[in-house]
Amino acid sequence: MNRMDQLGAEPERQTLEALVCGRLSDPFGVLGPHQTAQGRAVRSFLPGALAVEARSARDGRLLGQLAPHPEFDGFFSGFVPGNSPYVFRIHWPGSLQETEDVYSFGPLLSDLDLHLFSEGTHWDLASRLGANLAEMSGVHGVGFAVWAPNAQRVSVAGSFNNWDGRRNPMRLRHSAGVWELFIPRLAAGERYTYEIIGPAGELLPLKADPLARATERPPSTASVVAETWNFRWTDAEWMSARSRKNAGDAPISIYEVHPGSWLRPEGEPHATLDWRGLAQRLIPYVNALGFSHIELLPIMEHPFGGSWGYQPLSQFAPSARYGKPQEFAHFVDQCHRANIGVILDWVPGHFPADAYGLARFDGTALYEHQDPREGFHQDWNTLIYNYGRTEVQGFLIASALYWLNQFHVDGLRCDAVASMLYRDYSRQSGEWIPNVYGGRENLEAIGFIKRLNETVAERCPGAITIAEESTAWPGVSTPVAAGGLGFSYKWNMGWMHDTLGYLSRDPVHRPWHHNDLTFGMLYAYSEKFILPISHDEVVHGKGSLYQRAPGDAWQKLANLRALFCYMWTQPGKKLLFMGSEIGQREEWNHDSVLPWDLLREHPHAGLQRLIRDLNRIYLREGALHGDADPQGFRWIVPDDSAQSIYAYERRFGDSRPIVAILNFTPVPRHDYRIGVPLTGRWREIINSDSGHYGGSNLGNAGGVVTEPQPSHGYGQSISLLLPPLAGLLLQIDD
Repeated sequence: MNRMDQLGAEPERQTLEALVCGRLSDPFGVLGPHQTAQGRAVRSFLPGALAVEARSARDGRLLGQLAPHPEFDGFFSGFVPGNSPYVFRIHWPGSLQETEDVYSFGPLLSDLDLHLFSEGTHWDLASRLGANLAEMSGVHGVGFAVWAPNAQRVSVAGSFNNWDGRRNPMRLRHSAGVWELFIPRLAAGERYTYEIIGPAGELLPLKADPLARATERPPSTASVVAETWNFRWTDAEWMSARSRKNAGDAPISIYEVHPGSWLRPEGEPHATLDWRGLAQRLIPYVNALGFSHIELLPIMEHPFGGSWGYQPLSQFAPSARYGKPQEFAHFVDQCHRANIGVILDWVPGHFPADAYGLARFDGTALYEHQDPREGFHQDWNTLIYNYGRTEVQGFLIASALYWLNQFHVDGLRCDAVASMLYRDYSRQSGEWIPNVYGGRENLEAIGFIKRLNETVAERCPGAITIAEESTAWPGVSTPVAAGGLGFSYKWNMGWMHDTLGYLSRDPVHRPWHHNDLTFGMLYAYSEKFILPISHDEVVHGKGSLYQRAPGDAWQKLANLRALFCYMWTQPGKKLLFMGSEIGQREEWNHDSVLPWDLLREHPHAGLQRLIRDLNRIYLREGALHGDADPQGFRWIVPDDSAQSIYAYERRFGDSRPIVAILNFTPVPRHDYRIGVPLTGRWREIINSDSGHYGGSNLGNAGGVVTEPQPSHGYGQSISLLLPPLAGLLLQIDD
């Protein structure tokens, strides 16, 4: 006999009151089919319905009529003989609906699913939690599952039930704190949220699904049931070679892109290209410039466009701003077919406090820390993930794997790693809590990072992880087994700071800051570095690279040409933010678009051509690939501070060496002698002062021949004309 049949009228009344008020925590204990002494009783709650019939799911014959309750509107009950499947025929004002009984279905998740989720090792989490198209007992629909262990009640509220949280309360799986519900006959494209009653009985704002794989376009906030994944990949050749293309001795040159402001549809200054439009325009552009990879600012759904994606709320959903998830897959596929890798910026360090998001998701600090000294970022007004919870660790690692596996993404750049590593990051004394040993290191975050990188290495062969880490933390790119954090690469923030500081100085002052460009070689091989000139360096009042360079318009672009010659010949992979390759004059503005009209001016088009040629040489010449080999770099002239001249040799393996010479003053230097490692004719493979690039066309007539005059530790040397504010790249002829 069912529990409600055993209880007297008063408890039954209390239960029904809880049901109609949306406060019932165990809907399956009341609704659906229940065997009683009198037979199979069926109960449903359908507010607004006029009548409900139970009919055979096989032949449609009437099995029973459910009677409405005299007091509680929407509650229907009756006896349905037999045990055969039934469907409801619901009479609504002006319409008729036929559907299965939501509460006639058994559990959605297996015990193994729940166990793996609880211990933080369910790596295919998006296929089980969230909203997934499913089939149960031969019926198609959508299975919903969400973690909210401290909630009194969780319901699915969506366009299919008039956003009424009373209609579809969920079943609690106590062992994991996960609520689940299968709703028949729903399809992809349905909008939904979760309505949650917190532990104190408070009704929370409607919550977006943390595991949603699709969302409404902001500023709308609902989650969307994603389509079944049936994308047909055509990038097998790229994927089989990916490990080699991402390797430490591979030439990696990254073009960093904010998809919304790179280019806008013609005649629509406030619209954005979708993924197909970006595939048609961005991929050929990047390919023509010779970059090996595209890095996208975070495309995970985020409420505020002004955060550029760095405050995401949907760690599994590509932003609806650019189209559907499968259209993003098409973009990645087309990149790979064009021999371009795709890296995504990914933010596991913090999340925004929007009421519809993760903040106090079930009425408690679930994803974040309770204490603001651990759980609140003062710099960004965001919340910090609680890495001490296995479920939170598993959620984040599953997100990383989802992008790498589902979308064939080649790497993730983890944002703000320094803020994760230190408990006192950007905090004064008394504003942070020491770890269990009294130190400032965030042991839980360190454990998470190591686990993340080990899992990615194991489950995503050839994929890379990159750390934006701005401190001297040791071993960021050292394998975990060797005591490191396990990232594949680390952004060299020190190099970036020193280099751009030097660039911004008037040449008359550069002699006193000569070591800004030499100091980096003291630690160049301490990590596997990427040399970044990123979006962060051209915003927030810092000015564009063009603005930061001193001098008149010609000198500004000449400075940039020399800077890029220096950057492309230093040990380390390369990263350049969009717009820098055309000498964008103003700061980057995410609400605007890159000033492509600058390319009508020869000097700006020349700068773009220089980037193209530097990339081609970098990708082609093995001498520039030895980023992890200290023998691959040798100073020739490190100490000519009076004239702001630098010269060095690059070599790797059996490749022909390349010599780089940089003159960071606007004064040409005649008969400047440097030693070189080989005898013969040294050809200018790059002269950034070439008129082709917008320069003054000074140089060495294409090359020079060595003389038997020892210099700089070599047995032979060459005499050069060094153009003003320029870089020369020389290579011995075959």
